[in-house]
Parts: sequence; C-alpha cells; structure tokens
Amino acid sequence: MSFSPKEILKFVEENDVKFIRLTFPDFAGNLKNVAIMPDELPRACEYGIPFDASSILGCREDMLLVPDISTLSVLPWRPQSGRVVRFFCSLRNADGSDYRGDMRTELINYINTLRLDGFSCEMGTKCEFYLFDLDGRGEPTHTPHDFGGYLDVAPLDKCENARREICLSLEEMGMHPKSSCHKHGPAQNEIDFRESEPVTAADNMLHYKTVVKSIAAQNGLFASFMPKPLPDEHGSALSILLSVRKNGEHIFGGDPEDMPLEGKCFISGVLGRIREITAFLNPTTNSYKRFGIGYAPKYVDWSYENRSQLIRIPRTAGLSPRIELRSADACCNPYITFRLILAAGIEGIRSGKCDLLDSTLSRSATEVREMLPQSLEEALEIAQNSSFVRENLPDVILDDLFAQLSKQVQEYKLARSKDEFEQNYYFKYV
Repeated sequence: MSFSPKEILKFVEENDVKFIRLTFPDFAGNLKNVAIMPDELPRACEYGIPFDASSILGCREDMLLVPDISTLSVLPWRPQSGRVVRFFCSLRNADGSDYRGDMRTELINYINTLRLDGFSCEMGTKCEFYLFDLDGRGEPTHTPHDFGGYLDVAPLDKCENARREICLSLEEMGMHPKSSCHKHGPAQNEIDFRESEPVTAADNMLHYKTVVKSIAAQNGLFASFMPKPLPDEHGSALSILLSVRKNGEHIFGGDPEDMPLEGKCFISGVLGRIREITAFLNPTTNSYKRFGIGYAPKYVDWSYENRSQLIRIPRTAGLSPRIELRSADACCNPYITFRLILAAGIEGIRSGKCDLLDSTLSRSATEVREMLPQSLEEALEIAQNSSFVRENLPDVILDDLFAQLSKQVQEYKLARSKDEFEQNYYFKYV
C-alpha cells in the first residue's frame, strides 16, 4: 500500500499511535527493532534513526534505520489506546549512503532488474510450527498442546482457537493468509499465505513468526519453528511457492508435456544450484534431521503432484501456474533465500539448458539420484566453495554468515549430547 509522509503523520495522530517500531532483520533472519515516539517519525523518514549496530550480525558500526512507509501496519494484539505500529526499514551507513549488506534492499533491486528483462514474480509461503504447553512457571515444555493429526477438528485439534486468532491478526495487518490447518504432528499447525511480490512475501514471512509467537503466548502456549523439535514426529517446513511470468505469460503453464522452455529451464536452474544454497535455506544443524522423514524431501528431484519431492508442480484449477520448493525451513532469512532461489532459476533460463526427468517416472535400477546435503557441515562446505553464492550475496555479510554457521557446526560437534545442544540452541529462539 502506498502512503505519503503527510498521510502517515495524519494516521498516527488520528489513531492515537504512541509507539512506532522500526523493524529490520539481522542476517540470520531474526526480527530486530528500535521503538521511537511519534514526534521522531518526520526525522526518521527524512534522515533515518541512528542506532548501535555493532552487536548485530553482519554490521560493525553505527547505522541508520530509514522506514519504508509503504509497510505501515498496526499491531492488533497491542492496546487500542496508545496503539503500536510498525514499519520495515532500510539499513544505511551512518553517512546516509546505502548499505551493501541490506538484503531487503538487495532483493528490491534484484526484482527491479528482472522487470527490465520482462520478468515478474510472485511468491507465497506455507509455514509449519508446533504449539507446546507451558509449565507452572510459564516456561515452555516439550508437551504438545494436543495429539491431533492431519486436518483433524476439535476436540482432537485443540490449536484451532489460537490458529484462528493468528489468522485474524495477520489479516488485520494486511498479510493475507489463505488457509490454516492442523498438520501431521501433534499440535503441529500450518498457515498458507496468498502469493505476493517477493519483498512483501519476505516481509510477511518475517513478521509472521512474531505474530504466531505473540498470539500463542496470549493463549498460554509456546510456539516453536524449530525444524525438528520432536525426534519421532514430523518436522516443520517452509514451503515456498513461485509464480513467474515472462512478458506477461506464465512460464510454468501448460500440461506436463508442453510446459514452456523457460519454465523447464527455471526448474533446472534451481535444481542445479540447490546444494550450493541449502546452507542458507536450512541454516541450523537441526534442519537436516527433517530431510527424508515423513514427506520431507531427501533428493534433488522434481515431479508433478508427488508430495515428497524437492520441487512439486501442483495441478491448480483457477490459480496461477506455480512451482513449490519444499526443502526450506523457517530458520532461514527469507530475503536471502528468495534472492538465491530466483537467481538460480533465472540463471537456468539464461543458460537455455534443461534436463528434467519427472521423478515419478520409472528409473534405471542403477541410476543414482543426487541427494540434498545431509548435515549443516556438508552444506556449509559446499556454499563456501560456490562461485554462484559469492556472485549473488555481498561479501560484507558472507564472512559473518559463514562464521556464524561454522560456529554452530563446531559447537554441535563438541557437544556431548547433540539433542540437548539443539534444544538449548534452537527450541526457544526460532
């Protein structure tokens, strides 16, 4: 939605707004914010708000937060008197110049370059999470809030009230959820977002996690996006849907036999680079315990309809043709993730090369399918040696990202109990 600065100031005055949250992601995909008072908003819009960024992953000095006023949203779970609103922000250097490591701005710029070549993209997410009970001190337990299963209803599904409140809050904030349901695991839930342009989709994904955790807490529950919080149950995925047009025409349209060449090349490009970018789509040691379990993918493959493949092409009636990438999880930074996926697909189109065999078709008994990385350590080594990654992510953040991932790997290897390490490192914090 487009607003002018005067309209923003009028809205703040007329709606009794008392706090303004200037939000941004760190490079691990965690939402950060600085709260300002309404009188500071004109200065924020014109000059930016300075803050000490030295403790933020990827930043080393004082920086400025400049609000993107098109992202105004009221936080519906805060009091109606003395309301709280939020903006997503651009990161700038202290002198006002653009910061090369601002991945939200980088994604905006990349999308604009694709438009010059006739490409337009929409992305959506389907993100799973678990709801756990709290103990007598209000601390999270590992006891699921219910023991329902896939698409169950009350009384087996005890999460429906919290899910409804989450969806209503998201809708009130303009984030457009499409559907929600109980998933396969006990107290496991999923909310499906309507497709939007990639930056908005990444914004929604980032704030969605905050909404889920806030509404869960109000219901006396704890929400975890940890990829595999329960060892014997289904993991939680972030499925990413992509719809791409070239000069207004869908590149994934048509029946399996007559998909446009651009669509086949896009898929081939993503498959060709997926191992190199997996460390960013799945940036925890726990992420790799999900692969190959239940419906989670294990191999670098694709298929029409088959729901256990890495890339699925759903047959949709009345909807835009799309593909669904099924390997990511909610621990990722969505701006980095979306940027790398799109770059891999576009590289495939520009190369004009594609060699796709639907994975549901019969294969030779001796044919070996390439596997996704089986650990963060393996994925990190592949990413560190990837020229594609270095071409598409700025050096200013790569060193910090690689260092942070390496730290996880080393601490995991040294931990006496790998499960205890992951519970302490991820359960409460993702």
